[in-house]
Amino acid sequence: MSTPGRGLHGHVLDTLGPEITAGEYSPGSVLRTDELAQRFDVSRSVMREAVRVLESMHLVESRRRVGVTVLPKSEWNVYDPQVIRWRLAGKDRPQQLRSLTMLRSAVEPVAAGLAAKNANADQCAALTECALGMVANSRGHKLEGYLVHDVAFHRVILNASGNEMFARLGDVVAEVLAGRTHHDVMFHDPDPAAVTLHVQVAEAVRAGDATRAEQLTREITVGALEELDILAP
Repeated sequence: MSTPGRGLHGHVLDTLGPEITAGEYSPGSVLRTDELAQRFDVSRSVMREAVRVLESMHLVESRRRVGVTVLPKSEWNVYDPQVIRWRLAGKDRPQQLRSLTMLRSAVEPVAAGLAAKNANADQCAALTECALGMVANSRGHKLEGYLVHDVAFHRVILNASGNEMFARLGDVVAEVLAGRTHHDVMFHDPDPAAVTLHVQVAEAVRAGDATRAEQLTREITVGALEELDILAP
């Protein structure tokens, strides 16, 4: 996955971001930009750009004559996709997966019910196409192909809900689905029952059956939590 920005400051972020989110710097620790520039062999301007990105995520706070202070986790923008990605790559992975999956279980069933009421013809067609793509990639260890259709499926659900707040969670859901795949928190082939549920959700949305769409999506999220109990206890 790409990091925010490009070039040298992106290289700095690839190292410094994961270190902060992994707790290698305790809250209140002060980082000196000149020392960091020397460590990463970059100019101070590059280092300042990297710090600005970290500030935008609320991982650090920069003060003149003080330096760059590491903020406590309670201040982090935990919905930032890059912060999620870094946390999933570190020791916090099981807890991060669990908290994100619990968020999904609270939001996605409701979103699916709304999608059954609000989805247009194009969105219904896209949902069916995504579900069929998941079926086609559900056997033979094709997890990357499966992931593409799985992420697209859930984006359509969130967008079709008609709720702009739900729709903005598309990147968050994409990160948790990608994190499960890339960090081996998935079975080699997806659970057949989960694949079938996605097809049934697409059918319920197309039929305008909000109650069934919500119920089926809740079963998907419950199943995801049960998988975590096995694969990331």
